[in-house]
Amino acid sequence: MSSDVTSGAPDDPAARTQDGRIVSGSVPAPADCLTRRPQSGPAPLDELPVGQCLVLAAPPPGSARDVPGGTGKTQLAALVARDWLAAHDDGLLAWIDAASRDLVLSGYARAAAARPGDPAGESGQPGLGTAGAGSASDAETTATRYLSWLASEDRPWLVVLDGLSDPADVDGLWPSGPSGRVLVSTLDPATVPESQRPVVFPVGPFSVHEALTYLMARLSADPERRLGAIDVVDDLACDPLALAQASAAISASGVSCRDYRDMFAKRREELAGPGGMPPAPKAVTWTLSVECADELTPGGTTQPLLVLAALLGSLGIPEQVLVSHAAADFAASRAAAAAGLDPVPAALASLRASGLLGAADRLVLMHQTVRAQVLAVTPEHVRADAARAAAGALLAAWPDGDERAELGCALRGCAASLDEAAGEALWAAGSYRVLYRAGDSLDAAGLSGPALAHWHDVAAASERRLGAAHEDSLLAATRLASAALAAGRASDAVAIYQRVLEIQGRQLGPDHPRTIAARADYGTVLRHVGQTADSIVILEGVLAVSDRHRGVIDVLAVSDSLAAAYQAAGRQQEAIRLIERTLAERERRQGPDDPQTIRTRRTLALACVSAGKTKDAIGHGGRAVSGAERVLGPDHPDTLDAVTALASAYHAARRLRDATALYERALVSLERVRGADAPETIGVRGNLASAYHSAGRLASALELYERTRADCQRVLGPDHPDTLAARANLAHAHYALGRVSEATALLRVTLADCERVLAPNDPLTEAVRDSLNAMANA
Repeated sequence: MSSDVTSGAPDDPAARTQDGRIVSGSVPAPADCLTRRPQSGPAPLDELPVGQCLVLAAPPPGSARDVPGGTGKTQLAALVARDWLAAHDDGLLAWIDAASRDLVLSGYARAAAARPGDPAGESGQPGLGTAGAGSASDAETTATRYLSWLASEDRPWLVVLDGLSDPADVDGLWPSGPSGRVLVSTLDPATVPESQRPVVFPVGPFSVHEALTYLMARLSADPERRLGAIDVVDDLACDPLALAQASAAISASGVSCRDYRDMFAKRREELAGPGGMPPAPKAVTWTLSVECADELTPGGTTQPLLVLAALLGSLGIPEQVLVSHAAADFAASRAAAAAGLDPVPAALASLRASGLLGAADRLVLMHQTVRAQVLAVTPEHVRADAARAAAGALLAAWPDGDERAELGCALRGCAASLDEAAGEALWAAGSYRVLYRAGDSLDAAGLSGPALAHWHDVAAASERRLGAAHEDSLLAATRLASAALAAGRASDAVAIYQRVLEIQGRQLGPDHPRTIAARADYGTVLRHVGQTADSIVILEGVLAVSDRHRGVIDVLAVSDSLAAAYQAAGRQQEAIRLIERTLAERERRQGPDDPQTIRTRRTLALACVSAGKTKDAIGHGGRAVSGAERVLGPDHPDTLDAVTALASAYHAARRLRDATALYERALVSLERVRGADAPETIGVRGNLASAYHSAGRLASALELYERTRADCQRVLGPDHPDTLAARANLAHAHYALGRVSEATALLRVTLADCERVLAPNDPLTEAVRDSLNAMANA
């Protein structure tokens, strides 16, 4: 296999090489005339001891006017990664863009989907811990499970974290394991903590020989242009980015190195000013490249397009954003002369030819150093106009669909860059809705941590700029509350919902439809945090007035929340009556085969199980399974949920053969579709153990109980309620086998942990205490 390994198209969640090696993420393609840097590059990666991290970092600035970056760290990292992969027949390479936590988590999700031996990854469908259709699992959990798997993986692996800028972006997400290596590229080596045992290699200029070889190769098409090449190398101080821009401008404009050197000297003197310190070479070469692009495409559209690209960032801009009507209108409005009918593609081509933009995987690329230089010289009024155009272009290009795909990552990255470069201008111009779209995308992708941080910033900015009572401020606060709940910060969510409700009531009155909708949200979140009695009171009140506000309030969603609250309070008959009414209404409105209708029927089956109405539970569960199989397919998450519900109904009815058969079917499917470590899979494994226990198959039950306990502890943590319940179930299995001392010892420890981490009078704590007392008195 050659060392030129590339990953798949950006829409592929995972890519596989042809001979067993596995690559996830988009490894950058080799740059034109890439040099291997034999004199200025690092030693082979395999010379790095296990447990250490190779860091390709920018060297300290050479002067006060030096411009950081642009020394080729990413290209060198890609070269090292390709060499490593070529040397390992069964290697696993995960290339992770590490410029934000969103990108890090999304990269780990793609790596999880490409996991070897994972059929889901092989088919391009969500794999280990990733969400299937109709669900949105948390990306932090996905990443944690993948890293746990990686830590025990025997095959050699390499994880590349490219462009790391903030250590918080990889907090808790550092890969480790006896078979692996970690490679980081960063401007600042301090972003890698000492706990990772970093070996820092400063990536500086080329050697003179490397620089001359690179420049001569770039100008090979016309040897006459090479005249004066050695002097250009000296003037540009062997700087890789400056050489790339200079060679591009020389090739595109048709001048020689000697001519370019004269232009460079004159421009450097102009930028330094009388008696001033000369700027770094790449602070000069980019300005000459701009002039080159203007000459290639007269009319003045190249510079406005360059400003748009700079606002949208250096993480990769989907090309459809820059060729949108909003981008074209902005470029035309800033042009000095009348442009053609479609000036943007020509301007993009000129900017690429002059070395200011690049392209890969349908993305337009701008180096972060060029971006910083463009933004530094862009007047504020131009930046504000460009920000409005960029926001409109992003919204026009943003599709409704899979937010986990690389297009969603790229658009979120553009929105974050735009916010960072022109945040106040967005709010002043009323273009801030792009930030709400980015937040919705984070929510849909299950990126709970980044979503919480994003909505916190948006809510604060909207309250500051629009006022706390503005409709969009209240919307941002509601989104923040939902993000807090998804991130496990329930008390914060309650406080935010309560504040939103108070503002709505004060501004609009208690009977306004939006106030009632906010009250419904508040009642729902109270149920999620265990305040069941308060939740029931609020939701009953909302439901009582909901008929007057249909269209503003989702009545069926309120009914679902109230039914769940009834069940949590042990009011099973009331829950069943309410679910039955909801089911009838959904069948009337949406039809019996609508996925929501099928989910409601499955919920009714589980409610009947809790109420001891096993015959009804089996009937509803069977119809839910047949409907889901027909409409959604046998491996859809909703189908597997329905199968599990029917199995629970059979289990409660003591039809143990039927129950175990369905649990076994669901377990096999979940292991294939979701992965063996997914929480849903672990839960069904525990249910199957319970069915084996009930059927007297104690040896099989004990084995599955033990595995369930170990999996819960590893995946969910030792204090998670499911882990505590799994330990209690394991104790019961030991007791059934006559191992009384093991059972009582395990229950004592479990009871102590329940009392420590769960709320007072929690049902699990009471059940463990009762079991322990029963064993003691037997």
